[in-house]
Amino acid sequence: MKFRTEIEISPLRVQIGYENRVLTLGSCFAAHIAGKLAGAKFRVTENPSGILFNPLSIAAAIRSYASPAAVTRDELGFDGDVWYHFGFHGDFSAPTAEEALARMNAARQAGAEALRTADRVILTFGTAWVYERRGEVVANCHRRPAAEFSRRRLSVGEIVESVAELIGGALAGKQIVLTISPVRHIGDTLAGNAVSKAALRLAAEELTQRFGCVEYFPAYEIVTDDLRDYRFYADDLVHPAPQAVTYVWEKFTETALTDRARRLLPEVEAIAAAAAHRPRNPQSEAHRSFCRRQLERIAALPEIDFQSEAACFRRCLEINS
Repeated sequence: MKFRTEIEISPLRVQIGYENRVLTLGSCFAAHIAGKLAGAKFRVTENPSGILFNPLSIAAAIRSYASPAAVTRDELGFDGDVWYHFGFHGDFSAPTAEEALARMNAARQAGAEALRTADRVILTFGTAWVYERRGEVVANCHRRPAAEFSRRRLSVGEIVESVAELIGGALAGKQIVLTISPVRHIGDTLAGNAVSKAALRLAAEELTQRFGCVEYFPAYEIVTDDLRDYRFYADDLVHPAPQAVTYVWEKFTETALTDRARRLLPEVEAIAAAAAHRPRNPQSEAHRSFCRRQLERIAALPEIDFQSEAACFRRCLEINS
């Protein structure tokens, strides 16, 4: 008997290897995938401006990286406690304008460098619902009164054209993987969330049909149609549980990584795990021998950035020399 319909995914046209540089932008699910890529030692930069939920805010962030003008004080708001910016996540807010500007301009420069060097871009759309203030879509409302904003749902055409414009400009020459976040935006009501996800999915489908550089990875379908059970959600019943994220990551490695990257992945993960190992006796000869073996394994993989792990093992040998 079969108790679930397991998803079958063909290998993506857009493949990611250890030689590539990856920029991920979008919802908190983008952060999960970026974290998995970083843990596997891929060259990845995740959400320089913080988590972004809607396609227009993602597009605005990319444009700001392509032409990185400095954030100025008159762009900031102050709520009596912190200075904030409607284009940045609340993590960049600060008690003083100077500190907020320093954080935001550093983030924008980091985004500019990541965009310049990336040849692979992963975009994760979370919702088609947007909040507008004075006619402009905001990335974050920063707990301002609801009366300051108007709320509407983006059309499929708006989403498609915002990304299409980037493909002809800031993202030209880059390979793009689109995903839809499986996070349930129940604040939009379940019905509103369903319509939102449908609009995002239709936009992703049109973009993959129009552009050969765009591929769709079905993270949304994996969680909602394959796993399809509340035990794969966190206690809030909104965010995928760690087990679900790991399952999506396994599917991603099977379909989005190059053959060589998949072959190297177990060894890379083993070395990273070894660096996190806490020995019973750090001064023992057994541990010194362990560290030497790890450095030999690292030397055999010169294309992987193991700087922090190698430093950890060398430090152990120096302390015990």
